[in-house]
Amino acid sequence: MRHIFVGIDLGDKNSVSRMGVDREKTERFGFVNSRQGRARLFGEAKRRAEQAGGAKIIMAYEASSCGFVLRDEAEVAGIECWVLAPTKMEKSVEQRRHKNDDRDADDIVEKLRGHVLAGNRLPKVWVPDSATRDDRELIRARVELGEKQTQVKSQIQMLLKRHGLEKPSGLGAGWTEPYRRWLEGLRESQAVGWGAGQTLGSLLRQLNFIEGEMERMKKPIEQLAAEPRHKPIVEELTQECGVGLLTAMVYRTEIGYAGRFGRGRQVGKFVGLTPTSYESGEQTDRKGHISRQGPPRLRKMLCQASWSQVCHDASAKRIYQQLVWRNPKKKKIAIVAVMRRLAVRLWHRMRKVELEMGRA
Repeated sequence: MRHIFVGIDLGDKNSVSRMGVDREKTERFGFVNSRQGRARLFGEAKRRAEQAGGAKIIMAYEASSCGFVLRDEAEVAGIECWVLAPTKMEKSVEQRRHKNDDRDADDIVEKLRGHVLAGNRLPKVWVPDSATRDDRELIRARVELGEKQTQVKSQIQMLLKRHGLEKPSGLGAGWTEPYRRWLEGLRESQAVGWGAGQTLGSLLRQLNFIEGEMERMKKPIEQLAAEPRHKPIVEELTQECGVGLLTAMVYRTEIGYAGRFGRGRQVGKFVGLTPTSYESGEQTDRKGHISRQGPPRLRKMLCQASWSQVCHDASAKRIYQQLVWRNPKKKKIAIVAVMRRLAVRLWHRMRKVELEMGRA
C-alpha cells in the first residue's frame, strides 16, 4: 500500500507542510493555521492521495500551544494524524543551527517514514479527550494566577528594597493584614517619591485583583472536583500528606489517565524528575540535572506538596534528611527525590481508583 506522508510545522498563523509519496522527494505546501487553511491542507493531501492511486494519508506535527485542533479536524476528515513530542525529536547541532520551517517539516516526514516503512519508534504524545482538555483550562488558569501573585509580590518587595525600606517589626511574618495596611499607608507617605508611590499603588491594585480572581475561582474548581469522573480520584489523592484540592486537580488533569503508564519510573520521567545521563565509549554513565520535561506546573505543585511532606510526614522527612546528611550542599537533590517519590505514590493511588471505577 502506498502512503502520502505529511510533515507539518504548525505556526500560530502561517504554517508549512511537506508532502511526499513513500520515499519520493517531498514538496512544500504552505497554509494559514485557520479552519479554512487547514481544510485546504486536507484537500491537497486527499488530491495527491488520489493521484497516487488511493494512497493512505499520514500526518504529524509537533505539540505546541496551538493544541490539538488540527489533529481533531484531520480525524474528522478521515486522515490519520499524530502529535509528536518536540522534546523527543532528536536533532543534530547542525540542524539546530540551521533551523527553519521547511527543514522542521521535512524532519517530521522522515520520522513518519522511518516509523511506517521501517518500524522505528515514533515519539507520539498522549492526546487527552475533549473533557480533559477543557478541565485543564480551568486548572491551568488558576495555577497561572498563583504565579502572577508571586510575581507581583516580588515586584513590591524589590521596590521597597530599591528605596531602602524595611518591614517594621510587629507586623507578623508574611503578607499579614497589618503589613498590607503599612504598604497602603506607605504609598501616601513621604518615604517614597511620587513615581515610586504611584508604582506601589498600581502593584497593590494588581495584587488585590489577582487575589480576588483566585477567590472567585475556588467555587468552579470545587464544582469540577465534585464531578463523578474526578471525585473518587481527588478524594484518594488528597489522602496523601501535603496534597490539597488544587494539587490533586493539577495532578489529575495533567496525568489524565494513569493507566497509560506501565510503572512508576515512567511517571517520574513524564514529570521531568529523572536525571539526564551521558555515556560515550569507555566513559561511565554520568548523571546530570533533571530533564525538566513534561508540564512545569505539575512539578511546581509537587514541589510545594513535598515541602509540606518534609515538615509533616515522617517518612518523607527521613528521606530528605538522609540525603542532606550525606551532602548538606545538595538540598535541591533531596527535595527532588521527595517530589519523585510523591509523584509515583500519587500515580499508584490514581491507578487504583481507575481500576475500581472500571470494574464498577
